[in-house]
Amino acid sequence: MPAEKEKQMIKLHRNICEGIIINLDQIFFKKKFADKAIEQSLKSNKKWGSRDRKFIAETTYTIVRYWRLLNEMMGINAEENSDYLWKLFAEYLLWKNIPLPEWGEFTSIDQNNISIGKNSKLGERKIKESIPDWLDELGERELGGLWDAEIAELNKEAPVILRANTLKISREVLQRKFLEIGIQTFPIDFTNDALLVEQRQNLFQTPYFKEGYFELQDASSQLVANYLDVKPGMRIIDACAGAGGKTLHIAALMQNKGKILALDTEEWKLNELKKRARRDGVDIVETRTITSSKIIKRLADSADRVLLDVPCSGLGVLRRNPDAKWKLSNERIEELKSLQQKILESYSSMVKLNGKIVYSTCSILPSENELQIENFLAGQKGKEKFELLEEKKISPAVDGFDGFYICVLQRIK
Repeated sequence: MPAEKEKQMIKLHRNICEGIIINLDQIFFKKKFADKAIEQSLKSNKKWGSRDRKFIAETTYTIVRYWRLLNEMMGINAEENSDYLWKLFAEYLLWKNIPLPEWGEFTSIDQNNISIGKNSKLGERKIKESIPDWLDELGERELGGLWDAEIAELNKEAPVILRANTLKISREVLQRKFLEIGIQTFPIDFTNDALLVEQRQNLFQTPYFKEGYFELQDASSQLVANYLDVKPGMRIIDACAGAGGKTLHIAALMQNKGKILALDTEEWKLNELKKRARRDGVDIVETRTITSSKIIKRLADSADRVLLDVPCSGLGVLRRNPDAKWKLSNERIEELKSLQQKILESYSSMVKLNGKIVYSTCSILPSENELQIENFLAGQKGKEKFELLEEKKISPAVDGFDGFYICVLQRIK
């Protein structure tokens, strides 16, 4: 991401810059998720205008995304103090060709000491794409020659895509309504109900969100429910429901007729799902917190369809959560793969004979995706038996959407 050739004429206000510093402290040193840190700072400063909010959010995300590159460019290491964060911010401004204000925090900065040409390391993929060594090694090991294009794409800003809630409105009517309030959107052929938003803006403040006309959901994520092949009147279990984005899509595809049991180990996520369901006009969802393995055992042979949208590394959605690459580790990914295996082995018992399971992740790693399915099918020992019907890999570099894996299994015994 090269700096602009001409200096940008941006007036930097101190309170805006301090907001960015606070965000960076929350993300890097307090270990808060970037989206939550930014959301909290914007909520706490209601006097900031829309341009200020946009600058704060975009600047914070870019610094997080290119953290390693920025450190390398000026030869500094992360330290838990405000001087380091101001220096990091200064690096970003100089990189973007924005003149530094004459503030005390910037007096020690050598403005001529930031040049990509001065450091040969900046051409290395792990520095240029700003990722930890272990992640670069893992990506190359698992994806080979595809890794270059994938990680480059995952460093770009993600598009804003929404799903029209067809229980209340069609995609075409929603598109017209957005146009009436000056928001341009475009249909996406990748999935039936998706609209691409032309310019980033706060869609949650529109009346259409409050009316439950749409949910923010990437096109890849929208495909998952389609692969379940649901019909009105079915009994569905969403076994790792979280806050329910896919649950609500399933309900829309079922025309709000039938039953969806949404399970998760985190009760607060299911409470959020309940709020979203009320807004979306969905009343066929029952939530249940998984407090022990007995919950799963009692649901054996009970569902026409089971969705296993399992916990994963999230490497397919790094452009939405760039801080994840600084919070992840090889050890954590191994823990997640072990959890994925356990979920496949135990939760698969909930589907009826001839019913279908969809296993999905937002990862691009074969070890979390097709290799997990291969191992599951090869190791079947229980009374249930499954066969692979279909699988879909969605590549950020090839398809332009979040990286996802979707697999359809059918119970045949």
